[in-house]
Amino acid sequence: MISGDPREEEVHGHRLIKRKPVFEGKVVRLYLDKVRLPNGREAEREVVLHWGAVGMVPLDARGRVILVRQYRHAPREMLLEIPAGKLSEGEDPLECARRELQEEIGCRAGEWIKLASFYTSPGFSDEVLHLFLAQDLEEGEAEPEEDEFLEVVRIPLEEALSLVRDEVIRDSKTVAGLALSLLYLQGLSREHPGLGSEK
Repeated sequence: MISGDPREEEVHGHRLIKRKPVFEGKVVRLYLDKVRLPNGREAEREVVLHWGAVGMVPLDARGRVILVRQYRHAPREMLLEIPAGKLSEGEDPLECARRELQEEIGCRAGEWIKLASFYTSPGFSDEVLHLFLAQDLEEGEAEPEEDEFLEVVRIPLEEALSLVRDEVIRDSKTVAGLALSLLYLQGLSREHPGLGSEK
């Protein structure tokens, strides 16, 4: 998430002294921070601030996960991923997940399970990704944005996990979402305390 005034109280012996804007775009903001360390020394940290994102694992009645294959410019590859989307400022993650599921694959879910929320790359970014399992699907027409070119792919969940082992699926949110969904469905994990199931 993108915070307001960065000059907060000392956190675990680290104090932010100065924040210099480097780049502010539609998706991320890049800053160069000067930080005082617990030993009194000063250091620079490159920080990327992000509003956060959601990822959904849609599971149909036949136990197949619905993925999307799309081109990602940064790695310059076609990747197989779970549907996902960026949060707007102050947006509720579940509402964002509902919207993105409809837009990307044309589905509405009758049951939502919160799987996890986690930092994607805390070494340099404050982005938090929220993962959901979406079940009891009602299918309709997808409404992708003008710059999105998505191919919908249906794969049995366990087969999708084998594609992770074979390094065919290499997207981190997808790896986490598939694994956490299987653990939940096998009864080896519980619903995230922040949500639980919603119908």
